[in-house]
Amino acid sequence: MTMVRVLLVVSFLVLVACDENAKSNERDETVKSQDLTKINAKAIESLNYTDYALSEDAETIVNPWEKYQELTIQINYLKKGDLSFFNGDKALLVDFIKEFKDNIPESLQTRPISSRVTLLETFILKLNDDLTLSNIKVEDKLESIKAVLESFSNLNFQINKKLERDLFDSIKPE
Repeated sequence: MTMVRVLLVVSFLVLVACDENAKSNERDETVKSQDLTKINAKAIESLNYTDYALSEDAETIVNPWEKYQELTIQINYLKKGDLSFFNGDKALLVDFIKEFKDNIPESLQTRPISSRVTLLETFILKLNDDLTLSNIKVEDKLESIKAVLESFSNLNFQINKKLERDLFDSIKPE
């Protein structure tokens, strides 16, 4: 008789636990689907990528590069969920990118940095297309945002790498 009671209690606990898991899963899926219906700061923060910052030497070199400073501000707005710069008029974006590329400081005009700038240009234009078209899924828009953030981060990494390489080249053996 006690064995039957133990089995009944265990069965009851299993049923209650399964019901709680099902409710928890439903809540998680509801939250995820709500996050995927709109692009906000929380959705952008959840993107997984490596974010490189500029070194102090690199900050000094890019400080007079106005378009880089403006792009940094717009990338920070993008991280906060403000898409206005990237979903605006494409012609303005193309003009901005052209000026950005034309005003690269002389010391940073190398092939690796130029290729990172070209990738950044490509991903910015793709993001603009994805944001302005209404038939693009939110997941695809988030992937485009991630691509822009990654390409900007990689540009920063390449600038740091170039300056580090220049520093090591300037050190002469005794």
